Amino acid sequence: MLIEKIREDMKAAMRARDALALGALRMIIAAVMNEEVKLGKPLDDGGVMAIVQRGIKTRKESVEQFTKGGRQELADKEAKEIEVLQRYLPKQLDEAGTRALVEKVIAEVGAQHKGDVGKVMRKIMSEHRGEVDGALVQRIAGEILK
Repeated sequence: MLIEKIREDMKAAMRARDALALGALRMIIAAVMNEEVKLGKPLDDGGVMAIVQRGIKTRKESVEQFTKGGRQELADKEAKEIEVLQRYLPKQLDEAGTRALVEKVIAEVGAQHKGDVGKVMRKIMSEHRGEVDGALVQRIAGEILK
């Protein structure tokens, strides 16, 4: 299971005295535990991946804010944490691959106008969790479905 891999990597980071990786992994494990308590059951790998994705999204937003605020050292720290967390997600499609996937799904679900973006998003995000950036999918679907 993915959470076990994260726990093992956290132990390795402790042994290696890698404070950056240790901090990022601890935050993910804590978020997973909080979610499990809230749901009352253990998360599957998909649920853990969703939490890792949220962690990456939050850090990307932080990088942007720190860069705007002239705090490059903090932006660099957040960027390094993103690299640590991306190890636990499948390889993401680039923009061209995402566009091809969106076009395929639009044809599959018969989407024809902007109101169908939700149908396209639901299908892609449920079948390709971790493989695509949701914001990119939404932007491309919005461009195609006018």
